[in-house]
Amino acid sequence: MEEEEVRRKLTRHEVGMGLDAMSVEELEARILMLEAEIVRLKEAIAARAETRSAAEALFRL
Repeated sequence: MEEEEVRRKLTRHEVGMGLDAMSVEELEARILMLEAEIVRLKEAIAARAETRSAAEALFRL
């Protein structure tokens, strides 16, 4: 495998992709990657909520 192909395999997961050929270690790595992505998404939601609250407070004045 080329280096780019290996990197893509480790950093990319598509919902619904086949899991049969993956080892337990690969599956665990993907779980960690997806959990980190969930945290990142929740942080983005929180940041947008803070921005919205600040904008609403400004317009209430």
